[in-house]
Amino acid sequence: MSKDPRYPVGPFQPKASTTLAERKALIRQIADAPAALQKAIDGLNVAQLDTPYRDGGWTIRQVVHHVPDSHMGGFMRLKWAMTEDAPTIKAYDQDAWSKLPDVSATPVAVSVALLDNLHRRWMTILTSLDDAAFARALVHPDHGRVTVDWLVQMYAWHGRHHVAHITSLRERMRW
Repeated sequence: MSKDPRYPVGPFQPKASTTLAERKALIRQIADAPAALQKAIDGLNVAQLDTPYRDGGWTIRQVVHHVPDSHMGGFMRLKWAMTEDAPTIKAYDQDAWSKLPDVSATPVAVSVALLDNLHRRWMTILTSLDDAAFARALVHPDHGRVTVDWLVQMYAWHGRHHVAHITSLRERMRW
């Protein structure tokens, strides 16, 4: 664990390639993310959900809603990579999204359920891919040309990253 509250599991550091065992472990992390997120927020009250995980950071509520927003994008990026030749994907302004009314007005349970169901679909695709599929390319506006293998690494890290935002705050606050 990192001492930097922005990156409690450390910054994203993708490997150029992964072994089959590493890839399976990363896919398992993606599969486990909804349950980990639910466990991280279990028992929190409204005031706790509206507490930023760090000074200047998002609230737990914003983090919970952000994860399925981001992972829906990841799911679509995977589908584009599987069906198009090196598609250029669209980025989004996650800070602006975190301030939209659905974030403050929607119960966090809705986003956890959305994440769970999304990941069920995602797993169907990810567990069916062969090595060639993991080498397929897509173009990210911020990261350049990347592969499906990179995408798996990114979203495995992303889920752990945001769950750790919540769990590290809970540890610091003794919740």
